[in-house]
Amino acid sequence: MQNEKWKKIAVDILAEVLGSMLIALGLYNFALEAKFPMSGFSGLAMIIYRLFGLPIGVTTILLNIPVTILCFRVLGKSFFLRSLRCMVISSVCVDVIAPLLPVYQGDRMLSALCTGVLSGIGYALIYMRNSSTGGADFISMSLKAVKPHLSLGKIIFAMDFLVVLLGGVIFQDVDGMIYGLIINSLLSLVVDKTMYGINSGKLALIVTEQGKAVTEIIDERTGRGTTILHASGGYRQEDKQVVMCACNNKEMYLVEQAVKEIDDKSFMIILESNEVLGEGFHVTRVAQVEEANNR
Repeated sequence: MQNEKWKKIAVDILAEVLGSMLIALGLYNFALEAKFPMSGFSGLAMIIYRLFGLPIGVTTILLNIPVTILCFRVLGKSFFLRSLRCMVISSVCVDVIAPLLPVYQGDRMLSALCTGVLSGIGYALIYMRNSSTGGADFISMSLKAVKPHLSLGKIIFAMDFLVVLLGGVIFQDVDGMIYGLIINSLLSLVVDKTMYGINSGKLALIVTEQGKAVTEIIDERTGRGTTILHASGGYRQEDKQVVMCACNNKEMYLVEQAVKEIDDKSFMIILESNEVLGEGFHVTRVAQVEEANNR
């Protein structure tokens, strides 16, 4: 039990170091040279750096103090301590390690894309270990705790919009403000896709009178399991069957074609599924065939 605890702590720290390094690369080695008005407390710290030359990491910690006090009760002691650790790690990465690496001085659009992707992956790695870099993260994670149905990426985007706008106004850089919004949008997208998109797929709900035949042909064409739900029509109260099938994006086309062959009068609803978890979801039909041939 003790070994598992230390193993988890080691994985947490490794994710925080890697995530913080990616964030530092995005901020210092790409965004700072291109003079983008960035979002969050790091964006405020970059504004102060450009105005007064104060270190970004140290300024970020100072800005965190009042927010940390306010959000402590909502986030809890455990999350608070992990975030403090990650906050120190990210500050060291920005102020000490990132300046040792080359700074990109090329096209601003490429710099914006690299900033958004690197920072997005970095933040996602940290969030996935139930930690944060503090500052605006404390506020966004507090909102997530109060409103768990909200998308974390969208919360970040909504909160950081004003910071980007502030940076653009202070330095009178309309182009930079537009780039900042692009970065903010890309960052929130990458956070959501990294955290939820790995196991994403589609969910089909097929209303039919030939449930057994539909399940058999779906299994034959894609190897996906199905669930039959018993229902009745709202108008005529006729017995219906709803075949539920979760699959990846590529297989959904095969499901559509298979259902049309069996019952062209069926009613199909296809939904986006952020996460599909459970044994067998990642096993494709090709993998099943190969496994059968190896037996």
